[in-house]
Amino acid sequence: MSAELNDPYAVLEAPRGTVTMPRHTRRLSDKILIAFHHACDQGDFEVADELLRVLEMMLTRRPMTPDVNRRKNIESLVAAHERLWLLRHPEANER
Repeated sequence: MSAELNDPYAVLEAPRGTVTMPRHTRRLSDKILIAFHHACDQGDFEVADELLRVLEMMLTRRPMTPDVNRRKNIESLVAAHERLWLLRHPEANER
């Protein structure tokens, strides 16, 4: 049972025996950023570029609710663009 508690996709039982879906602890934009870094780690820059494009679209469209983390999100997007650029231009790191 303890393994099920660590599985974010496991279905949890409520106290009365009803079944509820697990709560997701990360936002979709966070998951896309994680996938971007994973693609960079794997050297798949084409996928990383597409993930950045999707993330940028998500962060720059009109928000449905006020986002108190907007500045942090934009800073993360800029840092991700910088990482991808540096990975594509390794000679720039030598200076």
